[in-house]
Amino acid sequence: MQPVLTFTDSGIYCPAGDFYIDPWKPVERAVITHAHADHARLGNQKYLCSKDSVPLLQLRLGQDIAVQGAGWGETVQINGVTISFHPAGHMIGSAQVKVTVGGQSWVASGDYKTENDGLSGEFEPVRCHVFITESTFGLPIYHWRPQAALFGDMENWVKENEAAGKNSILLGYSLGKAQRLMYNLQHTGKRFLVHGAIYNAHETLLKAGWNLPPVELITQETPKEHFKNSIVIAPPSTADSTWMRRFAPYSLGVCSGWMQVRGNARRLNADAGFAISDHADWKGLLGTVKETGAEKVFVTHGFSSVLARYLQENGIPAEEIKTAYGTEEETTV
Repeated sequence: MQPVLTFTDSGIYCPAGDFYIDPWKPVERAVITHAHADHARLGNQKYLCSKDSVPLLQLRLGQDIAVQGAGWGETVQINGVTISFHPAGHMIGSAQVKVTVGGQSWVASGDYKTENDGLSGEFEPVRCHVFITESTFGLPIYHWRPQAALFGDMENWVKENEAAGKNSILLGYSLGKAQRLMYNLQHTGKRFLVHGAIYNAHETLLKAGWNLPPVELITQETPKEHFKNSIVIAPPSTADSTWMRRFAPYSLGVCSGWMQVRGNARRLNADAGFAISDHADWKGLLGTVKETGAEKVFVTHGFSSVLARYLQENGIPAEEIKTAYGTEEETTV
């Protein structure tokens, strides 16, 4: 029997349907798991994604792209192949793609996390014959504390900064992480001041009907007094930039799963590191593989060799696959 999905130089390919999932080279038909740049690239002729991803794809790739959205669990037929989207919990609109051909179901999970952050949707394990999983944090050392505890630490940090007369700056990826931070810190009553990259994504989501707190775009004219009693949220690329100098004196906090490892915060000249990730930790990855009931697992970007070997040693056929994923800022901070 021919595999439902194959791995090619252009991306994950479905021969029976003649489409690709998250292709990294331009193709005719692209099925997209989510709107991060390493999974949703410009140049494809037709795009298919979850309904919630449509405005984000248009933001990233242009309003004129040919894009179709499907609801959760809704089936779409392409050349007789059945496709459905299921919540991945990674960010708003992120989906796992289930592809069924002749009674065989494969699931390409894209990026996912198993803890519900209150905004990105509840992760849904999908039963399948073959599962394609990421492994960004595929090492036993990566074990996330509950989200409530992490945000409690952030709140205390902000209070300590205020007591010391410092402004609070949190670094998080502009699409996904930034919205998660604001959504879960809005009860503090602080004003959110944001970098332009975050503002654009925020405005797109507000127009799409998402219930997010108001933000203020930081410009050259933003009064310094607005920095007080506020939380500044910026992308990681602004660290150690001239853009940051306007906030002095300030304390810098980096929000990333990589902060689980001691020394990473110091390497980025950060005052605090919060190990909050939009990817599954080691237990989340293993638990998901088990819940899918998959007879075979393909492991993509991250610590793929480690996870694949562990699964093999525990009786689950697994294989490491090289892809072009994992180039988003989450992987660099």
